[in-house]
Amino acid sequence: MSAPSDFVPLTTLTSGRKRYWRTLEEYEGTVASVEEPQAVDQEPPSEESRRRFLTLMAGSLAFGGLAACTRQPTEFIVPYVDPPEKVIPGKPQFYATAVPVNGIAQGVIVESHLGRPTKVEGNPDHPASLGASDVLSQASVMDLYDPDRAREITFRNDARTWENFLAALYAALEPARSRKGEGFRILTETVTSPSLGDRIQAVLAALPAARWHQWDPAGCHSAREGAQAAFGRAVNTYYQLENADVIVALDSDFLACGVGSTRYAHDYSLRRRRGDRLDMNRLYVVESAMTSTGGKADHRLPLRYAEVETFAQELAQIVAGNGAPDQKYGPWTSAIARDLAAHRGASAIIPGEHQSPAVHALAHSMNAALGNAGKTVIYTDPLEIRSEDQNVSLKALAQDLDSGAVDVLLILGGNPVYNAPADLDFARKLSRAKFSAHVGLTEDETSSYCQWHVPESHFLEEWGDARAYDGTVSVIQPLILPLYDSHSYLRLLDAIIAYPGRSAYDIVRAYWMTHQKTGDFETWWRKSLHDGLAERSALPQIKTGTPSMPPAAPPSPGGGVEVVFRPDPYLLDGRYANNIWLQELPRPMNKLTWDNSVLLSPSTAKRLDVSAQDLVELRRAGRSVRGSVWIQPGHPDDTVTVHLGFGRTRSGRAGNGAGFSAYILRTSDALWSANDLQIHKTGKSYPLASTQMQQWLEGHRPIISANVEEYRAHPDFVKEAQETPAFPLTIYPHWDYKGYAWGLSIDLTACVNCNACVVACQAENNIPVVGKEQILARRGMHWLRIDTYYEGGDVTPGAHYQPIPCQQCEDAPCEYVCPVHATAHSADGLNDMTYNRCVGTRYCSNNCPYKVRRFNFFLFQDWVTETLKLQRNPDVTVRSRGVMEKCTYCVQRIRETEIQARVENRYIRDGEIQTACMQACPTQAIVFGDINNPDNRVAKLKREKLNYSLLAELNSRPRTTYLAELRNPNPEWTEAFHARR
Repeated sequence: MSAPSDFVPLTTLTSGRKRYWRTLEEYEGTVASVEEPQAVDQEPPSEESRRRFLTLMAGSLAFGGLAACTRQPTEFIVPYVDPPEKVIPGKPQFYATAVPVNGIAQGVIVESHLGRPTKVEGNPDHPASLGASDVLSQASVMDLYDPDRAREITFRNDARTWENFLAALYAALEPARSRKGEGFRILTETVTSPSLGDRIQAVLAALPAARWHQWDPAGCHSAREGAQAAFGRAVNTYYQLENADVIVALDSDFLACGVGSTRYAHDYSLRRRRGDRLDMNRLYVVESAMTSTGGKADHRLPLRYAEVETFAQELAQIVAGNGAPDQKYGPWTSAIARDLAAHRGASAIIPGEHQSPAVHALAHSMNAALGNAGKTVIYTDPLEIRSEDQNVSLKALAQDLDSGAVDVLLILGGNPVYNAPADLDFARKLSRAKFSAHVGLTEDETSSYCQWHVPESHFLEEWGDARAYDGTVSVIQPLILPLYDSHSYLRLLDAIIAYPGRSAYDIVRAYWMTHQKTGDFETWWRKSLHDGLAERSALPQIKTGTPSMPPAAPPSPGGGVEVVFRPDPYLLDGRYANNIWLQELPRPMNKLTWDNSVLLSPSTAKRLDVSAQDLVELRRAGRSVRGSVWIQPGHPDDTVTVHLGFGRTRSGRAGNGAGFSAYILRTSDALWSANDLQIHKTGKSYPLASTQMQQWLEGHRPIISANVEEYRAHPDFVKEAQETPAFPLTIYPHWDYKGYAWGLSIDLTACVNCNACVVACQAENNIPVVGKEQILARRGMHWLRIDTYYEGGDVTPGAHYQPIPCQQCEDAPCEYVCPVHATAHSADGLNDMTYNRCVGTRYCSNNCPYKVRRFNFFLFQDWVTETLKLQRNPDVTVRSRGVMEKCTYCVQRIRETEIQARVENRYIRDGEIQTACMQACPTQAIVFGDINNPDNRVAKLKREKLNYSLLAELNSRPRTTYLAELRNPNPEWTEAFHARR
């Protein structure tokens, strides 16, 4: 294994500095081409449009100071006639509940203003969140208020009532009842809810000939089959990474997405944050696509999907002492095996959820051989109410539909017409059911093929329960009455057994009254609702015995380029395609928004003679779809990665038409990968909206990093690397902050690029979305971004992540150029914005070296849709067009806490104020507080030797500072980790 000619080692310095780059153009020295605004397909402006622009400009100059360019819509205030009890207007209330994602619960605390949920935060008492959250939890309120949600029960698109639907269902079930349920089918996604599972089993007990099918396109099919192969039974596997010295991820993005990722990121960072840096854990990642976890790895090897299994087989043989490394992966597998052997019982091998069953079985075998079971790797009974091969289950249902054996089909959630394997032709077969009904939040592709559609209640509108990644039970309690005529699965299933059925609350309460063994149920119930979880309800550990080693995988058939299917990190299987926050949230490694892409490595793109944003046609199994190319550094050669969840046609206004549907190419014999893809050029291009180079700190050094050995040898390396001002003089007068002085510290070693902070900031501060066209024009509105930098060559680069909010400069370059004093300094050191003063000159944005200011070019806020008004935080101004926006350190939270502290005549406690980004961060990389108090955590962090200011050479003296990133590479052997095979 020899190093490629274009390889730049991690320790190589360019002009005395490490070399970091953000795009291939910058890496190749053609960065000027990416600095130009990205093209938008549109006609050149006409003379009429030019005249209109001048007219509007004149109007804005004349009236901008009075109305900030746009008149706010007229609103009417209606006082209460009968005010609600125990509710103080302006004072939020907080309730514990859980967000179910793919049936798995994450404990949260939801903020409610006068009965309307506005913000989701992590529950500090819940083991899955520990007070943090993920992007899906933060964005869940937008699904509640989605204006495209289904609002009424329909029969062939005509409105009906709940009573009409039940009458039709009973009539259709009458023949099936006489045959004990023969011809009756229920299709659900993976079910972990104890009460929902109980209701399904009750229906099957009453109608024993009925059948229950499951299909979850992004579910853990491989994990289920892998456990079956290793142990002869299904198990639930989770990890205690706080005890792991060495972690090996086999195509697993466990830090940023998937079941338990919030807790795993927290536990992983415990050995990465300040205080433990000289005893850091070590992360090896072998993966088939560049992920956030891979970018964070101390050593990363990109491999084709099929090669990951071969790699795991070789590693398992060495760990078990049954083989020697071969020439292909020898340096990697032997080095990892030695490291694992040196940390028996304190290591973990984590297989990717989408990897083959053999990889999962091999991971179980290695963890057992290393003594990790029961220490870092925990086994319990399955979370699912029923574990089955869902692929086989869906095939059986499709066959029964096609043969006419299905009289009544209830589809509870999911969207199989859109996401079922393409070879099943599920849409056509679904039409053959004599009675079909779909229950879902929106009228989607499956609804259009069903006779009935019943709106599903959002989890914030209805009672339920769910299990977390470790089995901990949470009772899901609603915060608001259903906005529309929606219903829960529980109520529908209960109504099948006994008309008219009970409420969801009665069903959940009755289930736990029967199954909870405590003597005082009422005390248990109230405590569970208050805490957001049932105490000591995690599933107990089980002994699995010695796992079986799967046989060596046969060579995969060739014939084409390998295609890898992955759920989108935010939209998953497409269920969140209409969530505008998630559509516009930049993807971790390439910062794409509003589209998926055809991901290729640089060398594969060169071999195929395609460039970025070329429109290509992908063909497989007699089907084809078109997508735009994105060239991804660190992607394996001869592999195409496509993300699921896009290409929707009936998701709503936001999701329809965004990207392409990779499900067209996905078949039941190739759910995650296939080796027969053909790529054809179309000669056309399709623009992709990426924010990767839209805020470019040209010529400056944003990242400072080293490894642990370098830190030990040179503990002052940050000071040596920090560029100091050549002339530290300033025109600003000195200000002595005698009271509070707010500041922020961001630990780059802990950040895993999960982007929860970005969505949390958006939800807290009423930040609008702007759409793909405006992203292409560089007009995104996020107040907080995470910049991704690469280091090394384009074959196996490392990655660095840097969250960048407003730096809150002491000597702020934006302040002295504002002609109307709209941006000014507060007495506690904040760079404030007075929106009513802003006239939109954008001088401040031009003068900001950090590129953190955003301008409302158009009326991005929706002032018309009533449900979107309900979502907004009443403590934060809703901006109209023509004003500059930016991060405020969540000043509304600061002022509220200051007022409360003054009322109680006390000092604000350390950690009492949490910015939205800090509160959401699962790794605690972001710390906020008063830097004037030397005992505060943020003040201690700023005294660390790793602390540095971004662009310190400009002498802007930012209040936001960073802790330089440290990695922990294997000191015994490094060359092969970066060499091309």
